[in-house]
Amino acid sequence: MATQHVQRMSRLMARTLREDPADAETLSHRLLVRAGYVRRSSAGVWTWLPLGKRVLENVSRIVREEMDAIGGQEVLLPALLPREPYETSGRWSEYGDLLFRLKDRKGADYLLGPTHEEIFTLVVKDQCTSYKDLPVILYQIQTKYRDEARPRSGVLRGREFQMKDSYSFDVDDAGLAESYALHRAAYQRIFTRLGLDHRIVSAVSGAMGGSASEEFLAPAAAGEDTFADCPGCGYAANTEAVTFPLTGEGAGAAADHPPLEEIPTPDTPTIETLAAHLGVPASATLKNLLVKVDGEITAVGVPGDREVDLGKLAEHLAPAVVELVTAEDFADRPDLVRGYVGPQGLGKVRYLADPRVAPGTAWVTGANKPDTHARNVVCGRDFQVDRHLDVAVVEPGDPCPQCGAGLRLDRAIEVGHIFQLGRKYADAFGLDVLGREGKPVRVTMGSYGIGVSRAVAALAEQTADERGLSWPEEVAPADVHVVAAGKAVQLALAEQAAEALAAAGRRVLLDDRAGLSPGVKLTDAELIGVPWILVAGRRAGESVVELQHRATGLREELPLAEALTRLTP
Repeated sequence: MATQHVQRMSRLMARTLREDPADAETLSHRLLVRAGYVRRSSAGVWTWLPLGKRVLENVSRIVREEMDAIGGQEVLLPALLPREPYETSGRWSEYGDLLFRLKDRKGADYLLGPTHEEIFTLVVKDQCTSYKDLPVILYQIQTKYRDEARPRSGVLRGREFQMKDSYSFDVDDAGLAESYALHRAAYQRIFTRLGLDHRIVSAVSGAMGGSASEEFLAPAAAGEDTFADCPGCGYAANTEAVTFPLTGEGAGAAADHPPLEEIPTPDTPTIETLAAHLGVPASATLKNLLVKVDGEITAVGVPGDREVDLGKLAEHLAPAVVELVTAEDFADRPDLVRGYVGPQGLGKVRYLADPRVAPGTAWVTGANKPDTHARNVVCGRDFQVDRHLDVAVVEPGDPCPQCGAGLRLDRAIEVGHIFQLGRKYADAFGLDVLGREGKPVRVTMGSYGIGVSRAVAALAEQTADERGLSWPEEVAPADVHVVAAGKAVQLALAEQAAEALAAAGRRVLLDDRAGLSPGVKLTDAELIGVPWILVAGRRAGESVVELQHRATGLREELPLAEALTRLTP
């Protein structure tokens, strides 16, 4: 291995902190700042200091190696993009407030790229004219931008972030399936090499569009995604992608229910107060949430013991914009009685419902009158559902859609997402090549993303302990952290060890800072989280050092020569 440079901490721009940042919400946020890896520049925008940049580059290197291994070709597209391609695809408006928009001095519209499907499509349209030019996989590692309303959790959810996005172009669906499988396997290798515990789960496509979609999730308490997995059959999905079929429970049984009956229920505008007043379980009531879909008021029904998953609802109705109704909306519609809305007698209001609101099921629900509810309100008899949509929040114990066993829920960080886009963007831009039969063939695409900076934070979340960070070897900023825990004799031995390790090809961080106690240096070493810590301490005069494995905490004293043998491949 080539000789490495010894990084001396006396010259390193990495000021460690003893206290957590006041605005830190997650473990990775606290530790990456305290250990001198990143510093906040502005809301959702971060400066990567030398240690952090090393980790970021190591993650990028692993991603590049595995992308190259499946035939990917790296390019670099601009981050500043013209409006027109995104107008053509529809995403100029679909992205809404998440898109950074700006004008040049001539008044032309631009954006800062959130993803680059449109631009990659245009590149391939310019470069590829025949089926002989395909398949092709292009990728880049680049800064992306999203105008998050509330940037938080450090580098986990920023407005500017590092991402690998790749795109496959094939002449048919069989080719797309092969490209998708290549990426899926490459992602598994990438996250295994990174040392990330990860799950592959079914997902929704969101603003990206397309059909088949899977997420790579890193389980962590700080995760903003919730996923469900089944201990029975191995099914796993983001909760927004979990679907339950319309069972038809109660179908045809409307005649078995008593007639609809209105009952006075003063001061019961919530499900909890209603259930307590009537002495019925919340699951016997029907909750009706009013939303606006592209400005049109729509009612959404779910059992009273459930909440409406607005993310699921938005996915079902995309690209329509979904938002909650306001007090002003109620004021404009006196027929909609806040807290007492029922699906019967809603007139021209569109009614959507969860599959559990099946034909023949009876409910207690609002009577569309103040302080009044109705019972024995039967789906199919007293009201009709315009469209059944799986929109209820998934709960632990819900039946697995595949085998019926109870689902488990856990939190996770999304670190990767792969999509079979199909021909959405090829259709938008007329991406055709000349096929084998001499006729134009519409190209089909895949889109595949990895959050590079997010993966750094996910690793910190999964591997840190009460003492600090603890990086896996492939991504750590150094292989060995050498600590001179004392004066001249300790420093001399530490420098001897550092130079020997560097000559053997090991990346070395040497704490040669003067005026600091051994305790402060050792605390910093554990906070920084390099895999091995070698300490030249009280037995330095005997050429004996202490070797500590950061992840396990195991320590032992041994002669320097033996320690060097153990640390060099």
